[in-house]
Amino acid sequence: MKKNSGWAVVLIALGVLLLFGKLGHLFGWIIGLLIPIAIIGLGVMAWRNGYRLIGIVIGIIGGFMLLGKLSVVIFWVAAIGLIVLGISMLNGKTGRTRRW
Repeated sequence: MKKNSGWAVVLIALGVLLLFGKLGHLFGWIIGLLIPIAIIGLGVMAWRNGYRLIGIVIGIIGGFMLLGKLSVVIFWVAAIGLIVLGISMLNGKTGRTRRW
């Protein structure tokens, strides 16, 4: 194997994932999550190989991409958490001594 064959495999896999992302809503959504995770992984690999600044930049970009993909999930978790907190405040049967 040649020296750059590992990068070639990574690029091929990334291209395949991008193409699979266009195949459907559920499958595309899962692939849409894998791409930012792969970018974060590339940032970690760059960090570990001594390219600290490049690793940080790539990791932050991947983190923002992942945050954008998970914003719907974060919204629903926050909304349900607020409802549960409000119901527990109305009930008053939490067993805690702290008052809201």
